[in-house]
Amino acid sequence: MNENSNTELLMGNEAMACGLIEAGCQVVAAYPGTPSTEILQAVAERHTEAREPLHVEWSVNEKIAFEVALAASYTGKRSAAIMKQVGLNVAADPFMRTAYLGIKGGMLTIVADDPGPHSSQNEQDTRLFCLQGRVPVFDPASPAEAKELIPLALELGEKYEILTVLRPATRICHSRQSIKRTETTSLARRADFRRDPSRWAATPAFLPRLHRELNTKLEAFATEEAIQPRRVCGDGSYPRTAIVASGIVYSHLVDLLEELGLSGSIDLHQVIVPYPLNPTWIEQLKRDYERVMVAEETYPVIEMQLCHPGAFGKHSGDIVREGELTPDVLHIALSRFISLPATAPAPEENRGQRPSLCPGCGHRSAFYSIKKTFPTGIFPSDIGCYTLGINLKAVDTVHCMGACISQGAGFYQSYVQDHGDEFPTVVVTIGDSTFFHSGITALINAVIQKARIIVVILDNAITAMTGGQPVPHTGINATGAETQTIPIEPLVKASGVEFLECCDPYDHQRFEELLRAADAHIRTPEGSVAVLIARHGCMMQPGVLQQQPSYSISITDACIACRRCVDAFECPALSMDTENGIAIVNKDRCIGCGACIPVCPVAAIKGEN
Repeated sequence: MNENSNTELLMGNEAMACGLIEAGCQVVAAYPGTPSTEILQAVAERHTEAREPLHVEWSVNEKIAFEVALAASYTGKRSAAIMKQVGLNVAADPFMRTAYLGIKGGMLTIVADDPGPHSSQNEQDTRLFCLQGRVPVFDPASPAEAKELIPLALELGEKYEILTVLRPATRICHSRQSIKRTETTSLARRADFRRDPSRWAATPAFLPRLHRELNTKLEAFATEEAIQPRRVCGDGSYPRTAIVASGIVYSHLVDLLEELGLSGSIDLHQVIVPYPLNPTWIEQLKRDYERVMVAEETYPVIEMQLCHPGAFGKHSGDIVREGELTPDVLHIALSRFISLPATAPAPEENRGQRPSLCPGCGHRSAFYSIKKTFPTGIFPSDIGCYTLGINLKAVDTVHCMGACISQGAGFYQSYVQDHGDEFPTVVVTIGDSTFFHSGITALINAVIQKARIIVVILDNAITAMTGGQPVPHTGINATGAETQTIPIEPLVKASGVEFLECCDPYDHQRFEELLRAADAHIRTPEGSVAVLIARHGCMMQPGVLQQQPSYSISITDACIACRRCVDAFECPALSMDTENGIAIVNKDRCIGCGACIPVCPVAAIKGEN
């Protein structure tokens, strides 16, 4: 913090963490997922700044995070649940019901959207989800605004006893800004749950009344002065013409208008709360403007509510309907809207070199052995860094968290109908964190349905893709304190699995033997799901590399340039010298794990201790 002021240069996610602490939240729960991950991490790192007890947790999944925060709200305390946009799908059940039942202490759900998308399965728009669920949603235009809207969202939520959502997008979460810190609130609230079965345990008979009450609350909420769209008046250069924008798109437009010398020339409205919109404001727009450009990510949520006859936006087909609304894209749309000189088309995004598993990653060895053992197998996988098994041709499907086991069972059931016992081998791969998140129920179902598939749990003892958050079987919580360890093996056994083995995938020979044994098991008349745990620590974890043997890797003249180490194993530290017809080792990238040694068919890869 600047010694001469109360400002800090913070990432958007850090700013929101500060906002939660300063607003007096006492329970904050999340499941990691880019771009939201750093919010809870920052709350955990700064939890001592809270003036009252603060519980911080990485929950097993988003549904649980939501429900933990919700119960805290029932006691009158402020709480927050944090997730990314697809995580809201996991929490959808309690989220939709909470809209009707409401809350007591302010409860904020922070859902980070990923237009683009940069690291997600889709471009889901949380504002549209909130429109469906009838939950007010705040759409910040900067990291500072994201922080500033948190106490307002909590206060209005408490006033109307309704859930509220803050929806930062990737560019808000991961950009930095000088953030003004404020004094941490002390609400002096003690847990006080008031029983009200007609509300908290509402049966269908009570729901019509609760729905009517929700509609009344939303109508009043929409008129709150603090959330009305902010208008910057133009100078009349573009009469009866306006631009309406929200979120980071509004900030892009402000900068773009300034660059074009058009600041202050056209009426500009910033929508703070895309849902619910004030009907009076909607009618005013229709009365005052003939043409309105509506700029928003990702879907036409505002445009749809406006129903303006002169709307220029996504719904009208005038603004692209997919991808981020970057300054280049907005420049093209604005030029068409107000007849500026034609601009060059936005350059296509350069994704650069394809991502690859880290040097020494145990997943690489596991995937290599799986593909080698079952060259014609079917390989459903899941969400995580192990999705990169696609590069090793050992991942065929990736859908959503936990789906791989269910899809594996579905593949089996389909093929067994046509081929009987000659069904193809289905090898499912799922990470340890994902297994706890949503793989256990799928595993139980596969066992019950007698799906003869192989499930490989890729256990690297960390949630690696999102930055190294703890997992239940490591015995560490969000703040780094020790907690109870929940091992994977008993859970697998309790799910009814009879074939269970564990192996370090670095041991290619042993791992491949176990894969063949698993295949033999599932092909017996009484065979069912076989589970292998491929256990090797993540290379990004401190101490993992130091705990395993280290080798100086070299390539001998015996190399026949077969490219197996480069293509089939795809270690980033290995490449081909095409001129000399030999594989070469990049010493700067090689970590000396030696996992590549057994891959070479002519033993040309050597490792010295």
